[in-house]
Amino acid sequence: MKVTVVGAGAVGASCAEYIAIKNFASEVVLVDIKEGFAEGKAMDLMQTASLNGFDTKIVGSTNDYSKTANSDVAVITSGIPRKPGMTREELISTNAGIVNTVAENLIKHSPNVIIIVVSNPMDTMTYLTHKATGLAKNRIIGMGGALDSARFKYRLAEATDAPISDIDGMVIGGHSDTGMIPLTRLATRNSVPVSEFISEERMAEVKEATKVGGATLTKLLGTSAWYAPGAAVSAMVHAIANDSHKMFPCSCLLEGEYGLNDICIGVPALIGANGIEKIVEIDLNDTEKQELVNSAEAVRKTNGLL
Repeated sequence: MKVTVVGAGAVGASCAEYIAIKNFASEVVLVDIKEGFAEGKAMDLMQTASLNGFDTKIVGSTNDYSKTANSDVAVITSGIPRKPGMTREELISTNAGIVNTVAENLIKHSPNVIIIVVSNPMDTMTYLTHKATGLAKNRIIGMGGALDSARFKYRLAEATDAPISDIDGMVIGGHSDTGMIPLTRLATRNSVPVSEFISEERMAEVKEATKVGGATLTKLLGTSAWYAPGAAVSAMVHAIANDSHKMFPCSCLLEGEYGLNDICIGVPALIGANGIEKIVEIDLNDTEKQELVNSAEAVRKTNGLL
């Protein structure tokens, strides 16, 4: 498998590192607009290969998309990151132009590529990629829900004082501080509802902490997070490489599912060799359905800024 990661900043480099360490890809190409930056990151990562025990080849390129030719999967992380106090939506004017150009260059050299979108505002950038490329809906995936669900599980494990491997939980909806819908009703600890272990008040705190998870890290770090986003992407690429049909909440183009049309928003999907193999429609209660409708309205408002 050949994987391209566009944007060699902290998120892109973390993507490349985690993919390489899992040792399932033959080659990872890092692309960046800054002269020598991707090449330097690739060299630095390659110098860890003997220490970390991987054989994946990592190469860098300064805006030369010919090196990405015949990629099976491409990850778009490029664009300006959030700063403290910024919303993801405030990035749209700059990042839309970047993502549009990147997507066109990727398709030119890899017409059969599956694209994973990380750039913010992620649901809108995923929608833009669909409109710009015209690719089949299964071949464009927004990463957000996988990351948001990992943050949810972290907060649930923290609240229950449980090993995180005991915890299962899912976040659907838009990848924004107000649009995320942590499904607290369905969260479990080894199949037992998490509500058996913590109070409603504590669960509400977990839900809110999950929704502002990105903003919390941005405030602490002074920029967007990178380790967890990189790990979320690598898990999705791994599922594609192994055709594992692993379920991730991710931003998918909906055409009637959940009663929504012509919108990219986070819902559970099975990920395999063809990208999105199936969108899974779970039974939501009335409150969750309304939260999803509200989240979709917010995403459409952001889409209108394109």
